[in-house]
Amino acid sequence: MRLRLREPLLYRWLKIKRALDKRPRPAGELGSPAIRRILAISCTALGDTLLSTPGLRALRQTYPQAHITLLVHPALQALFTGLAGVDELLPYDGKWRGFARTAKSLKGYDLAAIFHGNEPQATPLAYLSGARYVFKLPNNNRWNFLLSNREPVLGWDDLGHGIEQRLAVARLAGALGDFSPRMTVPLHAAGAEALDKALAERGWQQANIVAFQPGASTMSRRWPRSRFIAAAAQLAQRWPELRFVVTGSPAEAALCQEVAAGIEAAAPLAGGTRAWASAGQLPLVALPALLKRASLLVTGDTGPMHLAVTVETPVVALFAVSDPARSGPGYDLEQHVVIRKWRTCDPCFSKNCPYAEPICMDNIAVDEVIAAVDSILSRKTA
Repeated sequence: MRLRLREPLLYRWLKIKRALDKRPRPAGELGSPAIRRILAISCTALGDTLLSTPGLRALRQTYPQAHITLLVHPALQALFTGLAGVDELLPYDGKWRGFARTAKSLKGYDLAAIFHGNEPQATPLAYLSGARYVFKLPNNNRWNFLLSNREPVLGWDDLGHGIEQRLAVARLAGALGDFSPRMTVPLHAAGAEALDKALAERGWQQANIVAFQPGASTMSRRWPRSRFIAAAAQLAQRWPELRFVVTGSPAEAALCQEVAAGIEAAAPLAGGTRAWASAGQLPLVALPALLKRASLLVTGDTGPMHLAVTVETPVVALFAVSDPARSGPGYDLEQHVVIRKWRTCDPCFSKNCPYAEPICMDNIAVDEVIAAVDSILSRKTA
């Protein structure tokens, strides 16, 4: 009962609080030194946070003297420590747990830019930071009354690619600087050292590595594990020197180990290992170095896909449910290959997909992926 009452009580209280809030908000303050403290919110997944970095860069260039705090998911705090243009990282997982504690810690901000965050927490949290200006897109939810950009009302379908959506938020917040879509991520020395050690243990220092990412945030974004294994077996025949690293989170370690074992069985390498499941074996801070070291990444719509794009590694991106125009590679499109097969179920189950091996992603054939990998490897070899 208490949990069910939390949101409506918060809503009514903030309705009253905002109606009584008569603080001046002159438009001329935006983009000026009057904005001294900025709260940026991007506290969801890896890919979502990477997509926010162009918006953060635009804010920094417009407000060079401002103190910028980034609210980031706790699992990503180490990875984004040292992100250019950000003065402070605060961990928050975007849920009710920790909401009150985080709200108490956010005081004295002039402006809040919500690049990506869960509702009903993100917008109330931004307002409770004390910010006179709060910007968010899309702005078509019930917390719209707390925003400085209440009109026009825009939904996800109006905003294009995720990078453009975040840059649009930065523009609303007064940004006038660089609107380049390029994402950024810190490269950590400790991560590079961990990777070098792991490669040396396997004798892979000079290996031609193809990375596979079989896991994803939802089942509907996963290419079947059997397809990864079949693709690796055929690629090993064409490119006998190839090694395969199977990436994933610690929670995906079993899946990655299964794929790696399947590759070893299908394409054994005399005197060495053909595949390695790095999931759970390397810290997250090593993932940028690992993907930068790889020749390419084969993946669904995942955070590692965006990380590979960030470190300028080509991707073969597999889509069925999600739209690559919104969440696919955002730039250097000539370097990447996007394969999309439209979903099979109508309506789509999306995040609630009941299939252990989603039938929509199963529509992507092994031969299509092999042809895409071949094209990238041939280009790199040339």
